[in-house]
Amino acid sequence: MRNVTLLGATGSIGTSTLDVLRRHKDEFKLHAVAASSSVDKMVAIVQEFKPERVAMHNEKSAQELNQKLKDLGLYAEVLAGACGVEEVAGDGAADVVVGAIVGAAGLKPVIAAVKTGCVIALANKEALVMSGQIFFEAVKKYGAKVLPVDSEHSAIFQCLPYEAQINLGYCDLKQANVNKILLTGSGGPFRDSPLESLKTVTAAQAIAHPVWSMGPKISVDSATMMNKGLEFIEARYLFNATDDDIKVVIHPQSVIHSMVSFTDGAILAQLGQPDMRTPIAVALGFPQRLTSGVDMLDFEKLSELTFRSPDFVRYPCLKLAMQASKSGQGATTCLNAANEVAVDAFLHNQIAYLDIAKVVDGVLQKANVGSLSSIDEVLETDRKAREIAKSIVGAI
Repeated sequence: MRNVTLLGATGSIGTSTLDVLRRHKDEFKLHAVAASSSVDKMVAIVQEFKPERVAMHNEKSAQELNQKLKDLGLYAEVLAGACGVEEVAGDGAADVVVGAIVGAAGLKPVIAAVKTGCVIALANKEALVMSGQIFFEAVKKYGAKVLPVDSEHSAIFQCLPYEAQINLGYCDLKQANVNKILLTGSGGPFRDSPLESLKTVTAAQAIAHPVWSMGPKISVDSATMMNKGLEFIEARYLFNATDDDIKVVIHPQSVIHSMVSFTDGAILAQLGQPDMRTPIAVALGFPQRLTSGVDMLDFEKLSELTFRSPDFVRYPCLKLAMQASKSGQGATTCLNAANEVAVDAFLHNQIAYLDIAKVVDGVLQKANVGSLSSIDEVLETDRKAREIAKSIVGAI
């Protein structure tokens, strides 16, 4: 029986993780969960899985949860605020910590988990975008293990040889005879829309992803392909790759989740339904395979598999991310912070869809970024970038 702590328990990744755990109650015990503010969802989790500890980032929600649990005769230790989430993440009682908190808010809890030397099933791409090498230095120092949960990075992981899989962050792609990592993406809901129509895109349209079911922020990132840009940066750190080792390919059907080409001309691809339970099950069960509840692909029903190169005029955020990747950790931290502010402003109708890239570009041009050597420096750079982003949003 392995203890699991789930960070971001009420989001889409958290919900899928719970479904996988539900199928393997003899193998996993849910030790602790953390969420932002969804009290009713957390009550349901406590009722079913009976975790020992729960944390709510929103302190008022923590109080409400505590009262509801008492009223129902349920017991779990309830912690509140960012400190409560960090405490749950880093209490050392979990064999596996699933990091599924969206955005920069997930960085400190994941670092707290790393310091316990456990397995990190990482769904929070921003942790690597912001802290990359610092993150993996901590992983090495504390003897933790990282397994990717993002569908694309899980696909790449599954295509690599075992020696690379067990040494993420420090693996040698040349020794593994890897020629190129092919990072696929759907292209989002506007991949075929006239460029002129992007000027009037609404938040509701951007959230309506054609294939995946995701939260609002990630859905907007998918539409702009900033999501793919962040994944490009994440892949660099996970697989110890250079920018030239990775190529982004648009694949509208989202059946091939990513590929790895090798020096002998072979290309290995991981295919499957667009369902996050597969990569979650891979991370939880590694090196074994777990049932996930995901149906097999029916190849007779697949009409076509198509591919194209990304258009940087349509996807300026992708280009900005790839440029930031070349500039280093400070630039990628600023990129992520600016994007979070811009997407939030777009979702609240404060800026237009095309303004997201303008805000990010503006921050990258204005921020005075050097190299970063600690999490404190990362967080301070993040804070300053958000201030600049908010000032740009206010001026639009």
